[in-house]
Amino acid sequence: MTRYALGVEYDGSAYCGWQRQDHSPSVQQVVESAISRVADEAITVSASGRTDTGVHAWQQCVHFDSTRTRQLKAWVMGVNANLPDDVSVRHVTEVSDDFHARYSTLGRTYRYWILNSTARSALQRSRVGVVHRELNAETMHGAAQSLVGEHDFTSFRAAGCQAKHAVREITAVSVSRYNRHVMVQIEGNAFLHNMVRIIVGSLIAVGAGDESAGWIAALLQARDRRLAGATATAQGLYFMGPHYHTDFGIPHWRDSLPAGSVMP
Repeated sequence: MTRYALGVEYDGSAYCGWQRQDHSPSVQQVVESAISRVADEAITVSASGRTDTGVHAWQQCVHFDSTRTRQLKAWVMGVNANLPDDVSVRHVTEVSDDFHARYSTLGRTYRYWILNSTARSALQRSRVGVVHRELNAETMHGAAQSLVGEHDFTSFRAAGCQAKHAVREITAVSVSRYNRHVMVQIEGNAFLHNMVRIIVGSLIAVGAGDESAGWIAALLQARDRRLAGATATAQGLYFMGPHYHTDFGIPHWRDSLPAGSVMP
């Protein structure tokens, strides 16, 4: 039995999210089906984290065990040949038995892309959130710094979140403008249900001038979801990927971004 780790890229527009569901197609479903065909045995994968309906991933990491021996290149090419066009395996790494895609994670990074324009985009309609009012990215960045550290993020937690508690640690957060686009990047040890999208929605309220820069810090202290901003749409959210100890030999998601590009 050999354990493999895969880096999986996907456009989540057509899926109910990562996790397998009975009522509609999921990314997990098509990935497990493709790997099972190549392995010629039933395969179940474990992922580094879940993504919701419509959310994308640059480098989701999953692991699986198989009795079949294949060259790493053969796994990549074979699995991709059995995947739909909106899901792709970026790399495969043979890992030790103590590796777990979720529990070995040291941290995770999300990016949210906002098209800040008076006109909507036809080509990016499923790949960005759209805000028509002018956003002040510098003000958003400054306000977001109050999120760094270990806090109770109840104000940024979906009502249906099933986590046992709301304490999480954000290690870095930034807001940057790239012409008509504004990018919010958040790194942390773990995230609550809709946490990133609620943070983005609240930062948009600050950037548009509806709330002051100090409002984000006040929301943290309030621990009341009803006071925070609207949940940003799923289309603009990207799970960039987890990162692991270098001993596992799994490529970092930053190493696979196109040279000179910040947008997948």
